[in-house]
Amino acid sequence: MGSTISEKILAAHAKRDTVKAGDVVVCDVDYAMVTDTRASNSIKMINRIGSKHLEFANKTALVLDHYSPPPNLEAAQIHTEMRSFAKQEGTQLYDIGDGICHQVLPEGGHLTAGNLIVGTDTHSTTYGAFNAFGTGIEGTDVSAVMTTGKLWFRVPETVRVDIKGELQPGVWAKDLTLYMLGKFGAEGLNYKAIEYVGQGVSAMNIDDRMTLCNHAAELGAKAAIVEADEKTIHWLNAHGAQTPKPVFSDADAIYAQYLEIDANLLEPQVARKHQVDDIVAAHEINNQAIQFALIGTCTNGRLDDIRQAAAILKGRKLASGVRMIVTPASRQIYLSALREGLIEILTMAGASFESAGCGTCVGITNHLVPGDGDTVISTANRNFKGRLSNPDSDIWLGSAATVAASALTGFITDPRTVSGGDWRPN
Repeated sequence: MGSTISEKILAAHAKRDTVKAGDVVVCDVDYAMVTDTRASNSIKMINRIGSKHLEFANKTALVLDHYSPPPNLEAAQIHTEMRSFAKQEGTQLYDIGDGICHQVLPEGGHLTAGNLIVGTDTHSTTYGAFNAFGTGIEGTDVSAVMTTGKLWFRVPETVRVDIKGELQPGVWAKDLTLYMLGKFGAEGLNYKAIEYVGQGVSAMNIDDRMTLCNHAAELGAKAAIVEADEKTIHWLNAHGAQTPKPVFSDADAIYAQYLEIDANLLEPQVARKHQVDDIVAAHEINNQAIQFALIGTCTNGRLDDIRQAAAILKGRKLASGVRMIVTPASRQIYLSALREGLIEILTMAGASFESAGCGTCVGITNHLVPGDGDTVISTANRNFKGRLSNPDSDIWLGSAATVAASALTGFITDPRTVSGGDWRPN
């Protein structure tokens, strides 16, 4: 009996020949990440354990991205504690404005194909874009990892998703992930691993693959993994990662479910207010006015997302009464967008830029607070009631292209209906 990608990675890190779904294994972890929302508990638990030397500290990153910048004294004190801990233990520190955890880890060369990566954020599934097993854990679990370099896992069942054809102009991985949410429902793939394969995935660039794997968290997935190819290897080598060790599933691997999606037929999708799995094609929404647009977050704050928005808004202005905020996923992405002139294009259109971080998405920093009755169209991964600090406002989700097109018209808009909405990367 063959093995899936997830089973092979977990078996290798458990030093076993094979494992199967349902097995409980103790694995060596390659790299760990702690955000500022979980760091304080992690440090407290490490102190309780009483380990005098943390051998895994130099394979852990502390990322100051959610309380970025700190909205209150308590958050500022957490950051002070994290800086002190990193200096003492030799832990990698990404400070305010460096970027979102799921962007700075791969950018910093901290992971490679075949790795097992854990992080204190549910969207740690993002690392699967690089053929790694990435998954979210709690702060106390990271304490165990930093102390021992190991963690236990239950081997997940795997759902194989074969993307036939290619996404058409104006349609992005965000639309594919929203389609998946509409099909399976939120938590519909709870504790399962997803293998994304096929021509449609091969045609995607790395930015889109990261979106694809990131949004698996809303499906409840334990991990989401893309097969490695030349694009994967080139990206990892360019960012100083260790030698990639690509992992592929066996032809006779056992899957919990197999799904085919024809990418050629997929249209821009949106998630309606309050429910991440209430999905409908963008063109089916008529006369839904918006007042706020958000482009960014760990899901869609990468360079191609900013390019999508710039292609639509170049030489134009946001619709009257619409505000737009853009939060790049990292400082490096912001600088790249600056060099390409994208910052100027969007600023001239009426958008404002935030420093790289998660605070705007989660509503922690209160930099985007909609008024009563306002509607927000966002590239974020969640649109729960009250997520942006006001339960009397609505949040819809869509791709960066859909958000930009909607900001241009003042209504939720299919990007294919406006000039620039069919932009494609070179």
